[in-house]
Amino acid sequence: MTDSPKTTAPAATGVARPAFGANRGAAAGRGGRPGQGGNRPGGGDSRGKGGARGGRRDDREPREFEQKILELARVTRVTKGGKRMRFRASLVIGDRRGRVGFGVAKGADVAMAVEKAFRQAKKNMVTVPLVKETIPHAIERKFAAAIVLLKPAPQGTGLKCGGPARMVLELAGVPNAVSKLMGSSNKINNAKATFLALAALRKPEAAPVITV
Repeated sequence: MTDSPKTTAPAATGVARPAFGANRGAAAGRGGRPGQGGNRPGGGDSRGKGGARGGRRDDREPREFEQKILELARVTRVTKGGKRMRFRASLVIGDRRGRVGFGVAKGADVAMAVEKAFRQAKKNMVTVPLVKETIPHAIERKFAAAIVLLKPAPQGTGLKCGGPARMVLELAGVPNAVSKLMGSSNKINNAKATFLALAALRKPEAAPVITV
């Protein structure tokens, strides 16, 4: 008997190709398409660092007081060494629930001046009494050359005010009132006169009960 010749399989000429779609993510990590996974910039899934950037939440608490800038001016002071330029900010803050404050401060830049004025306004808060959604009585106050007259108004009237008085009454939360500014057009003086008027408001006392 003659032995049959042995048949040997041909040697592999290369590495076998993976199935279609298999290990595509791994290949992308070694230089494939960006965003398919791996360590390329911009890659990663929603659980990695790349996907966590867009999901950042704003955990800042709302501020207690709203603020509005009444006046922002650039002031110059002449000193022995030359002119010194600074910024002056006039700020009105309020919670729209009866509390309002006013501050004026200077700073080397606008942000510093506003921050200092905000701290000063918090120290000078005024509580406004309300009766039937308006101020309890008419009042007039003067500061320097500015004169402010405040009068109550019926429900539905709104704020018939102008200038600094309107801004102060809005942040104080007064829904109905009438005002008139007289004597001066200076915003700071009118705002201070308005605050003097609000601080002088008093609620009417209840009539005493007479017992026999």
